[in-house]
Amino acid sequence: MRGAGDLASGVAWRLHRCGFPVVMTELAAPLVVRRTVSFAEAAFAGQAAVEGVVAQRAADVAEARRLLAAGVIPLLIDPAATCRAELHPAVMVDAIMAKVNTGTAIDDAPLVAALGPGFTAGIDCHAVIETNRGHDLGRVIWQGAAEPDTKTPGEVGGYKGARVLRAPADGQVHAHVAIGDAVQEGQVLAHIDGAPIVAPFAGVLRGIVHPSVSVYTGMKIGDLDARAERRYCFTISEKSLAVAGGVLEAILTRLAAARRMEFAG
Repeated sequence: MRGAGDLASGVAWRLHRCGFPVVMTELAAPLVVRRTVSFAEAAFAGQAAVEGVVAQRAADVAEARRLLAAGVIPLLIDPAATCRAELHPAVMVDAIMAKVNTGTAIDDAPLVAALGPGFTAGIDCHAVIETNRGHDLGRVIWQGAAEPDTKTPGEVGGYKGARVLRAPADGQVHAHVAIGDAVQEGQVLAHIDGAPIVAPFAGVLRGIVHPSVSVYTGMKIGDLDARAERRYCFTISEKSLAVAGGVLEAILTRLAAARRMEFAG
């Protein structure tokens, strides 16, 4: 799986729970916001747990194989997923969520699935999974593309764009509150080189980038949740689970087709 952010982690978590061995790849310094539900956190901490499933940073493919045998999800620092040359995966999932294809090809694995816009099923992957909130969330698309990027965050707790915290300056984020903390409207949540990041409404801090990551002006660096349910900050979202269900469906559909061909002789 390329990417280990919150959507990717929801997919990996569900596949792991269903018995599929999963290897994830990431950047050395992921720009992930919802770090408490993202296996990408293992890139910083060495290990990360999401709802009882553990991911661990692996130095190489050999260590990744050992972790798989131990029931752990390996995370390789390998943005281009070059490890597939050694692992020969049956399935590759592009879950980077860049809204454009950053290098995935339909022949990277027997089944290539991609999350969200930027891909066309039948051209650069076999299946696209819809990630836009709404009626088609989690739907498997075997021909064509997902809904275009709206450039507007989906609604959570009655807020869309306002819930996304963006960097007011270039630099590194120095947070004053932790993920899961309750905050009040107008409260200073963090600074970037002296520039404050202020809560636009009351709620809980749902996510914020790792302090070691360099950010740029306008970049998404945090997420505020007006529902004020602390538990939501530490559990996989309904969106991630719906997308994960779509990936699982795509895999099982392909396995079922292969089995029918086998039985047919």
